[in-house]
Amino acid sequence: MKKNLTKLMTVLLSASAILPLANVSAQETVELDFAAIETAYGTEVWPQIIEAYNTVNPDVNITFTQEKELEDALTPRFQAQDYPDVVMLALSREKALPEALIKDKALASLTDVLDLTIPGEDVTVGEKLLEGFVDSTSTNPYNDGETYLMPMFYSPTGLFYNKALFEENGWEVPTTWDEMWVLSEEAAAQDIALFTYPTSGYLDTFFASIIYSAGGPELYAQAMNYDPAVWAGDQLSQVFATLGTLAENTESTTVANANPTDFTRNQQLILDNKALFMPNGTWVVGEMAEAPRADNFEWAMMAVPALEGGDSYAFTFLEHIWVPAGAENQEAAKDFIAFLYSDVAAEIFAEHGAVQPIKGLTEKLSEEQQVFYSIYDNGVLPGMGGFVSAEAIPGVDLPGTLYGQFDGVAAGDVSVEDWQVSVVEVMEQLSQVIIE
Repeated sequence: MKKNLTKLMTVLLSASAILPLANVSAQETVELDFAAIETAYGTEVWPQIIEAYNTVNPDVNITFTQEKELEDALTPRFQAQDYPDVVMLALSREKALPEALIKDKALASLTDVLDLTIPGEDVTVGEKLLEGFVDSTSTNPYNDGETYLMPMFYSPTGLFYNKALFEENGWEVPTTWDEMWVLSEEAAAQDIALFTYPTSGYLDTFFASIIYSAGGPELYAQAMNYDPAVWAGDQLSQVFATLGTLAENTESTTVANANPTDFTRNQQLILDNKALFMPNGTWVVGEMAEAPRADNFEWAMMAVPALEGGDSYAFTFLEHIWVPAGAENQEAAKDFIAFLYSDVAAEIFAEHGAVQPIKGLTEKLSEEQQVFYSIYDNGVLPGMGGFVSAEAIPGVDLPGTLYGQFDGVAAGDVSVEDWQVSVVEVMEQLSQVIIE
């Protein structure tokens, strides 16, 4: 299950003791320590990748660790200054390990990986990546032009719905919020709610898309820099008002089930035609593959509706790979990462449902995947990036304040006005402790 886009926490780790880079000749065997999160892609994909890499570089012996709760395995190692060389672990998870390392400036720069020739090919990593995927705070957390987290996999996010239900009722997919409110009334006549969400954590990319629509990349960048005047201004007030109306049109059991234990019940509402739309990512198809569903059910995904005068956006969720600053074999780590963007590796990843942001890959995907990854083909713009790094402040919970309070708004316990005021107060505090 995907977690919050941002989770500020007390820095757990110290980069005070950084091990020197080992200089290893090409003829020596290099011991590379690689740790990866176990996800919906399964447990077979990385061993296959390692085997493929060893065919082009047999002088590297890779020790591999994979855990569903990788943070629990790595945190004691980092505290003991026992650093893996490569880590596959995304931002935006609840335990926020890479975020802690970012705050402590304990990640190695990977900017030079973009200039590396991919092992077994004659192109560089940078030449193969899709445009814009190393230009946001998701990969360049300090806004200094340096890349510290490489984009490994990507997944468009948006509003998921049952295509068959719309066809049966002759409904058009809404592209604006005014059209959404009209559709809500038509669906209510059939006892179908307009909206549900798995947990409030899933609202991160959804909110981000609406902010983009309100003012484009410039407004979004200001918001992600915790500018309190922006969060209190007219454009964000329009965003909060829109979300308030959406909360009024949220399925009644959603809040009670919006937790890590029961979230699939909210996802089931889409499969049972009890709610029209749900914010999610492409992984939900596999996550609910065995769940019962309405006759003729067919997954579809649309971009978040545009605000008046704005564009429509679909935020892109990234999964990251990175190198600790204390890693012993950083050069070998970078060579391994470069290989991960090869055609050989991409084919292996795609077989397991993992899609990389590299050129020419979309047309090779399954028909079902192309439905989701083609969302940007018809004028929908991609959104990327998140809040810039800031020091943790005791008692300040940005995700809980910004996303978590939607539960209270939907339940009728919190007003939209009070919600926005509390968010502005948090932004005022965090704007003072941005990590430069």
